[in-house]
Amino acid sequence: MMKTIGIIGGMGPLATVDLYSRIVKRTKAQRDQDHIHVIIDSNTNIPDRTKAILGGGDDPTIELIKSAQRLEQAGADFLIMPCNTAHFFIDKIKESVNISFINMVEETVKHTFNKYGKDTVVGLMATDGTIKSKIYENYYNDIGIKTVIPEKTQEKIMKFIYDVIKSGNYEEGTDLFFECVNELKDMGAQAFLLGCTELSSAQYLYKIEGPYINPMEVITESSIIYAGGKLN
Repeated sequence: MMKTIGIIGGMGPLATVDLYSRIVKRTKAQRDQDHIHVIIDSNTNIPDRTKAILGGGDDPTIELIKSAQRLEQAGADFLIMPCNTAHFFIDKIKESVNISFINMVEETVKHTFNKYGKDTVVGLMATDGTIKSKIYENYYNDIGIKTVIPEKTQEKIMKFIYDVIKSGNYEEGTDLFFECVNELKDMGAQAFLLGCTELSSAQYLYKIEGPYINPMEVITESSIIYAGGKLN
């Protein structure tokens, strides 16, 4: 019998939809009953994680813990969370429940090592909160992978995340995204971490191809395997 996945969602809603869609599409199934039972709490009351990390926003852990506990009570066997920045608070959430929690950041770093090797240079594209907290930098440093972060275009990638993807202004296109990519290339990056789930969604939306590390894809595969399903 397969395990039930619990998704702490709403950060943002599009990323939550994309994750569920990926789980369905990547699960090998010939009938409804071959798919994995998924419970989603799209909790849009969770305060902005970046503002909280930077010191100017409400604490999101109260709502994150509510979501985790709701999912556990509803029958989830383990949790996943399609928000990179929210993983800054993962330890507090894990302490509040009695079920497993797959760490998307940790799984993504392992995937990077397995696919690109230790000698690759990873350009980090993420929110200010994720960059400042060094969530990914610390994990990458632990396994010896060098990272670079935007110096001139961090403001532009934030604008792309918030004003284009989160706001649904998709017609604005990808200029801001690729300005950041080009700066990171000039800094020596050989692969690019889409370290915000809005950036993962943007890859699907705009069909962006290249050496991009997509945590949404990583957590999709990890959760299907952990649940006992088969990959397409």
